[in-house]
Amino acid sequence: MDSLSRSEAYSLIHASGRDLVALMHRASALREDAWGRVVTYSRKVFIPLTNLCRDKCAYCTFARAPLDPKAKTLTPDEVLAIARAGERAGCKEALFSLGERPEEAHAMARMHLTKLGHSTTVSYLAAMVQQVFQETGLIPHPNPGALTEVELRMLKPYSGSMGMMLESVSERLMQKGQAHFGCPDKAPSRRLATLEAAGRLHIPFTTGILIGIGETREERVDSLFAIADMHRQYGHIQEVIVQNFRRKPDIRFRDNDEPSALEMARTIAVARLILPPEISLQAPPNLTPDAYSLYLLAGINDWGGISPVTRDHIHPEAPWPGVAELAAVSADAGFELRERLSIYPRFLSGEWLSPPVLERASALVDASGLVPQTASST
Repeated sequence: MDSLSRSEAYSLIHASGRDLVALMHRASALREDAWGRVVTYSRKVFIPLTNLCRDKCAYCTFARAPLDPKAKTLTPDEVLAIARAGERAGCKEALFSLGERPEEAHAMARMHLTKLGHSTTVSYLAAMVQQVFQETGLIPHPNPGALTEVELRMLKPYSGSMGMMLESVSERLMQKGQAHFGCPDKAPSRRLATLEAAGRLHIPFTTGILIGIGETREERVDSLFAIADMHRQYGHIQEVIVQNFRRKPDIRFRDNDEPSALEMARTIAVARLILPPEISLQAPPNLTPDAYSLYLLAGINDWGGISPVTRDHIHPEAPWPGVAELAAVSADAGFELRERLSIYPRFLSGEWLSPPVLERASALVDASGLVPQTASST
């Protein structure tokens, strides 16, 4: 099938009624051609390394101000305790999430880092990634935001994959009153530079868009094309997340409307048509608990990371579905649920992974590159 043009995508992102049904059928067919009737998930443990951040996103409830009693940077012992709990629960992935460059804005962050023997958050993250890899059987997946090529190199030796949400390429969202005002790390040029550096370094990478934060539908299309173009140059984008904004009482956008399930389905279907077919497409099931089965009809092939141990610290109000529930929903739609690593099968080679990471990952999967079904626990 020919690639979708930008002008056609601009039209399809407004599809409704029969046109929306036809769009979803088209996206489902593309997904089935590329991924068959298997839908995957990663069994992960969520490690919130620090919730201090220099950005002030209008939709974020994860970041805490320095005087907030909940502001915290985990110690090495706390990191290891969380990781080991995940390992005991059968997790394979250690997902590190953290605020972006808090030491550049907050004296508290600098104090925390000094006590820990580091001058930057990324340096501390690299040490914790190495610790978790060497002290457990998990494979780290850092998600630290916008990084330089030097910083990505620091993380690569003990990381299986990395991630950073592009969110949006709209410069307009950086303006006063918009979602990314006061957020230097959310500048589209910084996010795109990180994606490009990861490509140059052959890092399997996860990215995505955030919808419902004030962007237009056409700007969603532009963001998806930016991701697709970057992947065509470097081949390193393993998955794209379409994530919906969720309203929370303690955020600046607490009165904004949330995207509907149909709005999500429309965007997912257009994403499937824009992105190269080998890119996995996911949407978080816990953010639409009553309607996420619709996402399968719109073209996803993955449910993302599900933790049996830790909550979603980015969306603490939204509990993960159980693996048995995901399996039942998937089976009802005609899909087989399989567990994967944070690294997708086509990246399980020395071209993409350091020797120790490749050795560990290879021992955790079967010939299909997925976790053996007997090792997956509900």
